[in-house]
Amino acid sequence: MEPRESHPETEPQRQRCTLTDLKHQAAEYYRSNEIPQRLEEVLNAMFYLRPSDFYGHLANYFSKLSKPPVICRLVGKKVLDGTGHPALQVEVSCQVKNSDKSICSSMISSHAEILENASPEEVDADEKERHECVDIAIEWINESLNELLTGLQPTDQHKVDELLSEYFRKKVEEEEERRIEAEKEKETQEVVFPSPLPVTAPSGKKKQAKLGKKISVVENPIPPAEPAEPITKGSMAIGCISLAVAKTAATTSDMPLYLQIALMKHNQDLPKELIMPSPMITLLSCGKLSPGKLNLMKEVMFIPPAWLTVKQGVEMSLDIQKQIMKLLEPVGKGQPISPAESKKSAARDTGKKAPQPVIKKMSHLGCIVTGSETLEQPLTLIQTACTNIGLELGIDLYLGINCAAHELMDYNKGKYEVLFGTSKNPDEMVDMYVNLIHKFPSIIALIDPLRKEDTQQWENLCSNLGSKCYLIAEHACKNMPKYLDGQKKNAPKCSGLILKCTNETKISDLLEMTKLLDGLKHLSIFGTSDGESSDDSLVDLAVGLGTRFIKLGGLSRGERVSKYNRLLAVEEELTKNGILCARDDYEFVDFTEDEQEEEEEEFDCSDLAVEVVPLAL
Repeated sequence: MEPRESHPETEPQRQRCTLTDLKHQAAEYYRSNEIPQRLEEVLNAMFYLRPSDFYGHLANYFSKLSKPPVICRLVGKKVLDGTGHPALQVEVSCQVKNSDKSICSSMISSHAEILENASPEEVDADEKERHECVDIAIEWINESLNELLTGLQPTDQHKVDELLSEYFRKKVEEEEERRIEAEKEKETQEVVFPSPLPVTAPSGKKKQAKLGKKISVVENPIPPAEPAEPITKGSMAIGCISLAVAKTAATTSDMPLYLQIALMKHNQDLPKELIMPSPMITLLSCGKLSPGKLNLMKEVMFIPPAWLTVKQGVEMSLDIQKQIMKLLEPVGKGQPISPAESKKSAARDTGKKAPQPVIKKMSHLGCIVTGSETLEQPLTLIQTACTNIGLELGIDLYLGINCAAHELMDYNKGKYEVLFGTSKNPDEMVDMYVNLIHKFPSIIALIDPLRKEDTQQWENLCSNLGSKCYLIAEHACKNMPKYLDGQKKNAPKCSGLILKCTNETKISDLLEMTKLLDGLKHLSIFGTSDGESSDDSLVDLAVGLGTRFIKLGGLSRGERVSKYNRLLAVEEELTKNGILCARDDYEFVDFTEDEQEEEEEEFDCSDLAVEVVPLAL
């Protein structure tokens, strides 16, 4: 055989020849060792790649065959929420390709409501309880829960939540045992050391009541308030870990959290389109802790029409907010109106509209706190602001009111203190809401208009207003795991519930609750707590769960604005990827028709029973 003639070759040609020989040798070797045919196809596809791309492509291919990431460490830390109160942070580290890497973290705030105008003793007790809750949660995370979850895959959310539930159940049982033992010990001490007998007045002399002291009598007895549900200290660890694991799964799977949640809700079958929740943007706070007589309206919220994008709704809300600030601006070089000037003005303008209230401060909810003297005053203020910029309530935008009625009940009188010095019983509250919606039909949502114990009044409200606005319960769904376990004896009749990621609420609980509400054709609204953290992942939760609304507070304070920014970013991503679904118009439930259908079904069943009886005889 004659030797091959030598030809001058360039460096790229020599590299190509070398790669060709390597390719054939590798393919021959792997074929002889029964390696799958697809590997040869990969090598053929990489034939024309540069050496650096060749080895990079090969590394990426084999990395897919490596073991999936597993949790290797959990770290709990105490951080601060948006109001300066202690909050919980959980960091998750995973073993990825034989090395430990910190993947992501999550934060949740305390379940407790913000105390304002409280006594120093109450503030100290609240602060102490918040620190204890976070400290115990950190102890659980860094010790037993760290060992319990090590080695699990973050993508196995169901398994993680099951272990968390079982762990929390044992902690609750231990806490209950300690409580029972403490009560027994207290009873024993009372038997050993009996309390002294009360000093009684001499016989024949009656103790006279003090003159001028009024005794309040409940006119119409109301259902007593349910005892406050005990919060197991440390429960924040359960919800925070569950959220952190979901975020870790999304990060290791290289996808946004909202897609990870959507996959879990739809059994790993990703929907073709996702719907953005409509934002409920708080404009004003005229609640119990605000100046003025009005106690009812804890939040007056802006709700954009369904056809507006989130971006358009936020921009419209900002324009309205600027107009409200101008209307509320005090008279005379930024100085508020004095009481004397206010009286003179009222006397001078007899028969005219009352002067606009003066700003007190910005609320922790991210909105303006202002005083009002009547129910109509804050609504008229917003109506004027909208008119000034060419918007019309009920057409260009809608309103929602967070009534927080459970905070207004005076149990000595058995009435709600709607205005300072003006109280109403539950039946009168129903009439008041009916008249308010009649005057302002642009109100399409009432949150907690009554206590959850006033079940009959909730039904009356649904019958009268169910076809005109949404009647939403928030306080009734405070403990979601118990709600799902069937411990919802006094759950009111309503259009939907507000869901929150607090305490022991896990991702699996949120998934189950939204599926339950979807099946009942009820609304699901995702909301924030009073003292919110800077973690914006609840926006992804709302999008992935498919909630109809999201309640984030006002367009102020960093911890709330960061969530609105995330909401805008998610909308932009969905639009860019072509999977943003248009919202349907707001449709309300006609509870009257539902009741008629239920009665007809009961009637048909009774007729069927009558016909069957003779056959049985």
